[in-house]
Amino acid sequence: MDTSELWTIIEAAREASEADKPFAEALVDQLATRTKDDILGYQERFDELHGAVYRWDVWAAAYLIGGGCSDDSFMDFRAGLIALGRDWYERAAACPDSLAEHPAVTAATEAYDDEAVFYENVNYAASDAFKRVTGGDEDFYDACDEYAASRDSFGQDVEDMGEDFDFDDPDEMRRRLPRLAALYLRDTPH
Repeated sequence: MDTSELWTIIEAAREASEADKPFAEALVDQLATRTKDDILGYQERFDELHGAVYRWDVWAAAYLIGGGCSDDSFMDFRAGLIALGRDWYERAAACPDSLAEHPAVTAATEAYDDEAVFYENVNYAASDAFKRVTGGDEDFYDACDEYAASRDSFGQDVEDMGEDFDFDDPDEMRRRLPRLAALYLRDTPH
């Protein structure tokens, strides 16, 4: 599976999700119509996209939006970026501060909601779909390892995270992420 096909699946799940069917469930439904190898290929592309935004500047955006952000929460944030769809993912990857323009982020600031963009269940969509397709008879992670060995593709090196900086320094956050800081650091003196 190539990256374009992953985005096609993401968009189909976004269109199929409704108030009574969250995006992650719609994504599992989309993936469960595929073959086991397709699901493993999806996971491979998902991991690549997930890893590509494993950067300090993206983590800082998550830190502002979430009112803090642990390692686990950052995994959920990166999954949430993918769930936003190709356009928003690419915008955030190019400039994390652009998330200040996303409707869910701006609505979350008004509602004092620190969950915007964080989407844990998206991390497990492929494993849930794989379980559905195999009837639970095969272990997803063992299958990923076998798939990787056959393709020599999983477990690629972690990319450079960029320059580390202090997320608790409001001036630094305003300098690096001015639009998000304007939304989230309103009560912090300059």
